[in-house]
Amino acid sequence: MKVLAIIPARYASSRFPGKPLASLGGESIISRVYHRVRRCDAIEDVVVATDSEDICDHVESFAEEGTVMMTSDQHRSGTDRCGEVVQRLDSQGYSYDVILNVQGDEPFVDPAQLQALIDCFADPEVQIATLVTRIMSADELCSPNNVKVVCTADGRALYFSRQPIPFRRDVDPKRWVDEGLYFKHVGIYAFRAQVLPTLCQLAPSSLEEAEKLEQLRWLEAGFPIHVALTDHANIGIDTPADLAAAEKYLKQIKR
Repeated sequence: MKVLAIIPARYASSRFPGKPLASLGGESIISRVYHRVRRCDAIEDVVVATDSEDICDHVESFAEEGTVMMTSDQHRSGTDRCGEVVQRLDSQGYSYDVILNVQGDEPFVDPAQLQALIDCFADPEVQIATLVTRIMSADELCSPNNVKVVCTADGRALYFSRQPIPFRRDVDPKRWVDEGLYFKHVGIYAFRAQVLPTLCQLAPSSLEEAEKLEQLRWLEAGFPIHVALTDHANIGIDTPADLAAAEKYLKQIKR
């Protein structure tokens, strides 16, 4: 199985402009993501996909030739940016079986998580896979910044929401995590290569517009999403406050 990992890295984040170039423990966020992805032995090639010449120049300073690709600044999602990369590589004669989309703001992504996603494709029926982790606190459950997911018994996503789901009737919400299992979405995706162009052609859906979650577009269009469970702690960075929290976490794990 030939696997390509793509790391979308956009400069103009509304909440944190220039985020991929921000320093975390003396190393840029995008460099940390790249080197952690490179540690997964099942991944053959890695491409950073960006719309910024500054990010492009920076990646070229620490990665091997061909690792970074300039892409359109008109993409509405990281998935669309991945689609452009795959299309261009295909035109150059490069083909892959599985495409990983590893967000450029996940500096603690673990190689074992990426391997878990890749392993999902041993099942020929799997077209899309993503990660979930268990929610352990009421605060984590209630935060709209944490996307919740409910799944079938055989590991397919039924729905993603910023609201706590499932709703537990006749139970104090503060006790929901004690009364049942709740799962948070970890926003790393893997696609069988032939399905990615179709996903990129889908128009935004009503559920996606309501929740601001692109994976709902795929579900609404009838594409099943397989989920793999991880117990690894990920700290995504969306804001400068998240970066401060990541710095604190980095110091803790280095002790």
